[in-house]
Amino acid sequence: MHVQHDTPAAAIQPRRRVATVAQLAAAYPVFSQAALRDLIFKSADRFNSRGDRIPGNGLAEAGAILRVGRRVLIDLDAFEAWLDSRASSH
Repeated sequence: MHVQHDTPAAAIQPRRRVATVAQLAAAYPVFSQAALRDLIFKSADRFNSRGDRIPGNGLAEAGAILRVGRRVLIDLDAFEAWLDSRASSH
């Protein structure tokens, strides 16, 4: 039995450019993997032991962090837009 698909696999275009932490560190040598993991850890608001809110760096709000199971992927377009916004605000 042969199943015919309407769209060949080669015609499917990815909708997002994503990278792992290691791939992003290779593409942006100014950021080490440790520095990128620190940015990811501090991306969203969190609370200290006294219950005080520590504001995040905005990376999560920018939509740059994608979690698929245990894997953390970075949306490159959102990351670059976040970088541009940080550069222009300082």
